[in-house]
Amino acid sequence: MSAAVVTGQIDPKGLLVAADPALLRLQERAGGKLGGPLMLPQLSRLSALAMRLEREITRSLLTADDHSDISATVTISPVATGAEIIIREWRSQQAADAAGFEDTEAHSAGISMAADWSWACDAQLRLLALQPVTGSPPADGWQGRSLSEVFELEPDSDGRLPLLLALADHRGFSDQRLRLPASLLAERPAMAMSGTALFDAGGGFSGFRGWLTRIDADNAGAADAPRIIDPAFGALPLSDPRFGRRIDGALRGPLGRIIASAETISGQFEGPIRADYARYAADIAHAGRHLLGLIDDLGDLQNIERPGFHAAREPVDLADVARRAVGLLGMKAEERQIRIDAPKRDEPLPAIGEFRRVLQIMLNLIGNAIRYSPEGSMIWIRGEADATHASITVADQGQGLAPDQQSIIFEKFERLGRTDSGGSGLGLYIARRLARAMDGDLTVDSAPGQGARFTLRLPKG
Repeated sequence: MSAAVVTGQIDPKGLLVAADPALLRLQERAGGKLGGPLMLPQLSRLSALAMRLEREITRSLLTADDHSDISATVTISPVATGAEIIIREWRSQQAADAAGFEDTEAHSAGISMAADWSWACDAQLRLLALQPVTGSPPADGWQGRSLSEVFELEPDSDGRLPLLLALADHRGFSDQRLRLPASLLAERPAMAMSGTALFDAGGGFSGFRGWLTRIDADNAGAADAPRIIDPAFGALPLSDPRFGRRIDGALRGPLGRIIASAETISGQFEGPIRADYARYAADIAHAGRHLLGLIDDLGDLQNIERPGFHAAREPVDLADVARRAVGLLGMKAEERQIRIDAPKRDEPLPAIGEFRRVLQIMLNLIGNAIRYSPEGSMIWIRGEADATHASITVADQGQGLAPDQQSIIFEKFERLGRTDSGGSGLGLYIARRLARAMDGDLTVDSAPGQGARFTLRLPKG
């Protein structure tokens, strides 16, 4: 594509109200339209910046369509009715191969246990990975296409798209409402998208990775309403599913923004700052992630304690799940110089359970082993099977547990007197409830000074 000069105009809300054919064509390929939000990531970011600063900005622009990277020079001029866009030196070239993103299955295993799909995109919002948490990947046709073209994005109550706002600041986001296309899921449920900003080794923004969570039918209209707590909130009993959803909605978004801002400060992505300030910001991000973990645990707690809760019955390889969990937690282990001896790939351990629940249990057991083991120690993961059951054990070299501690370790909110911020005291309680919901069990064998051995036991197929 080539064009001498391409022009357009946006209104104060960031809506594209006028565009030359070349710009409009690119907007439509990105899933937008005339009169809708500007869907071109870099152009949207520059436009927002120019209007915020109330001055003309000229920058090099890199955007993309399905198969090409488009470079140009863009000038954004604020006017009374929004901003004028003038694009010069428009050139197209074949898109570079997407690199640096892990396999879809591997990264999907590390998402929130409440999620239904995982995804990843590059800095131009081209999809690189898309995978349901359970089941086969969707048919071809989405790879390399703009995220905003594949998904039907829905603006929030202020008419804005959280994804594009996050893109402008290179930060994480949550609660971007959307619908999957019929080519991926015929029923086209309402979903909420969340994502984490990714950066390359040089600190440059490289895309997003995140998850999609189905929105319950009775909460599907929340995107059209102000994000405030209902006046009747306080009257809802804890057992009411709406209570948990409102807690989640009220806290997750603000915490996500706090974490993203703190990580931006601690990573010094906007410029250098004093080392102690960077450490303070890192502490804030850590505390925020802990609170988000607590929200996840409380959501799981309410879910597993509701009447009629049950887990799916499907074939699962306990050894494979353990290896996935080790891969997801490998960085934490390396930070503490802890080695993990995981089952080999030629040692399958078939059982019956729900994949994501088994993964949740293994992440909890291995995560605890890393957290409470001394630096430079070893963690072993071993599997065995008998005629009716398969079991997998996580053993560490930590302080171990006295008999009285073993008797209460699976109780709700029990942390054995620990005051660190490493957990909520719900993980093992939830893990055992999940194991028993799959007709199995979770047990511990330990002694003071001899480490701990947690064993997950599930029926064989």
